[in-house]
Parts: sequence; structure tokens; C-alpha cells
Amino acid sequence: MSFKAVLWDFGGVITSSPFDAFNAYERERGLPENLIRRINATDPDVNAWAKFERNEIGGAEFDELFATEAAKAGFDVRGADVIALLSGTVRPRMVAALDACKTAGFRLGCITNNAQVGHGAGMSANETRAAQMADAMSRFEHVIESSKSGIRKPDPRIYLMMCEALDVAPDTCVYLDDLGINCKPAAALGMTAIKVNGEHQALDDLGRVLGITFG
Repeated sequence: MSFKAVLWDFGGVITSSPFDAFNAYERERGLPENLIRRINATDPDVNAWAKFERNEIGGAEFDELFATEAAKAGFDVRGADVIALLSGTVRPRMVAALDACKTAGFRLGCITNNAQVGHGAGMSANETRAAQMADAMSRFEHVIESSKSGIRKPDPRIYLMMCEALDVAPDTCVYLDDLGINCKPAAALGMTAIKVNGEHQALDDLGRVLGITFG
């Protein structure tokens, strides 16, 4: 198959996963593992998390609404605590892979679900990390942020928006995301979807698809 573009999620793909930070927070406080993810997966189109990523509510309202949802599940977790866990660290090998893909002639796009908190699209509270994320982001020809577009994955429209922006057909795109629920609509549109479980696996899978060996 002849591919023209490689489309990337950001958090959990280009950066370390916020889910690792969620789990560490849960362990430190004696909370059930994956509690935050379960709360965010309940009523996924209308809950506090979805509204926050579509920029329908701000940080203060998310703090309150998430706390209410956590209380319904029987736990005390503030939304502000979750916001503080969102920003990961940039993975240098993934940034190098972006450069390798660009050198090989592939178009690069980023589709990220995020919120308007912290610095930039990566939502970092740390200025040094924010600069590293901005450097990684500079590799992309086009970036679509849920908090700016008002549409979030897994809505198929956000993938089609990227295809339109890059002027490529879905079946000429490879898409990488750390969430299977976000890979499914990409695959349904004809993209070759790669679920990212870690750096090594993702780059091996991408290399096989594109015929590139990543260092």
C-alpha cells in the first residue's frame, strides 16, 4: 500500500502516558487502580472529561464536576488533581521517528484530545517540558486540538478534518494512538491504525508498515 501521511496522537504516544501518572496517584492514595480512567469512561460523551476536552467548561468547573462524578463512584478525587497529572515527558525516540518519517517524504499530522490548561497543546505546567513539547509539535504540518476544534476523538469528523487539511485520503494514512477506542474510527475510515502500548512496539509496528527502520 502507498502511504502518504502518518498521523499521531500526542499524549501517550509522543509523550509518556498520563495513565501512568494516574496509576501512581491512585497507588499513593490507596485508590483502586484505573479509577480515574473508569470515571472518565462513564458517560464518555457528556461527562466532565468530555466537556473539558471540548472546551465547554474551564478548569474550575471541571474540578467540581469531576469531584461529583468521583463521589458518585464512592471516592474523593478532585478534578484539579487530575489536571496536574496530564502532562507527560517527551519521548526522544518518537521525536526522532517524526524526523525520519518527514525525511522519507511522509506528511505529518497530530490529532490530540486536550484541554486549555498549562502551556501549549501538551498542557505542561513546567516551562522546560513545555518547550520540549513545542519543539516536538513543530514537526507536524498540521495539529488539531479538541479544545480548539470543539470535536474530540473518537468522533470520526476529527480524523476527516485532518485528511482535508493535509489533502490526503484516509486509506493513505497511518494513525497511531494509545487508546483502542480512538484507533477504531480511524480504521473504520480506511486508515491503518496502530495501537501504541509502548515506544518499542509502536516503532516496530510503524517500521513494518512504512518499510523504515527506526533507531
